[in-house]
Amino acid sequence: MSAPAFFRPLHLPDFPWDTIAGAAARARSHPDGICDLSVGTPVDPTPELGRTALAEASDAHGYPLTWGTPALRLAIGDYLSRRWGAPQLGERGVLPVIGTKELVGWLPTLLGLGAQDTVVIPATAYPTYAVGAAVAGCRVVTAETPDDVADERPALVWTNSPSNPTGRVADAAETSAWIAYGRARGALLVADECYGEFGWDAEPVSALDTRINGGDVTGIVGAYSLSKRSNLAGYRAGFIGGDPAVVSQLLEVRKHLGMMVPAPVQAAMTVLLGDDEHVRIQRERYASRRQVLSAALVAAGYRIDHSQAGLYVWATLGEPGRVTVDRLADLGILAAPGDFYGTAGADHVRIALTATDERINAAAARLAG
Repeated sequence: MSAPAFFRPLHLPDFPWDTIAGAAARARSHPDGICDLSVGTPVDPTPELGRTALAEASDAHGYPLTWGTPALRLAIGDYLSRRWGAPQLGERGVLPVIGTKELVGWLPTLLGLGAQDTVVIPATAYPTYAVGAAVAGCRVVTAETPDDVADERPALVWTNSPSNPTGRVADAAETSAWIAYGRARGALLVADECYGEFGWDAEPVSALDTRINGGDVTGIVGAYSLSKRSNLAGYRAGFIGGDPAVVSQLLEVRKHLGMMVPAPVQAAMTVLLGDDEHVRIQRERYASRRQVLSAALVAAGYRIDHSQAGLYVWATLGEPGRVTVDRLADLGILAAPGDFYGTAGADHVRIALTATDERINAAAARLAG
């Protein structure tokens, strides 16, 4: 069926999860049920603190502020300074968003980028970076380091540390190099740091850290989420912080488009950003699951690469990742093939820690035979 004349096809890739439907069906047929380690969706409870705040704000009869309540703006700024060493950004330097996937997907369009613009993304990366650029009609270039794109003049540069899918952590020198690269070319650097609370073998650093950027956030924006740190994926609660000139312009566009985080969600975000204890508890859960699953994978002959932080294990048997996905599906374990995230990851699989202790233990037992 042809598209209507008014519809401009975007030539997007197939939705990746549709391509492993066969493996998913096979894993579900396991006598003891599927161990779904393919999607990084939290399974642990949303902290009571956030649920109470949401309920108490449920009489939300008026429209929420796109900019967020004053209390939320203050909470975001305090969190970024306390946790990530950011300078005081002020109200104009912070903005809530409707989950960070929405931000990633729409940012090139909201910035007014188009066919004349280049977007740099990591070589092994969350696919929505490329999808967002495609929606805006931009050219996409992949890179591991600034040297890989030394001859480019991009409008937008995405960095992602800790990485989804690999769990790789960029150190201070690498982060500084990307900042210098963006500034030398007049590009906006957007640092996706959504997994930063979960550093295991390396401590993540932020592009907003004054020690990294010299106390100057010009041309830098950081993206953050409460989905993982606070088990808030169903609330769609994210935010950005950084260059007030950029954030203010994004606020104006988002106001026109009605991109508003619901008021009860803003209330939950406010209290959860001020509480570190629930994050500590969640870190302990994931650390335990990581230890069990990583040990089982290594014992089964897998090599684990990177995986210094985040909620995934980046593993390989030295064969095409799709073959490994099928191998795991025969055990009732569903993983994501590395080619979801670019050709550079085609011989790996991404295995999520976001499953219950019982399912992680079941997967470990099946790997042991």
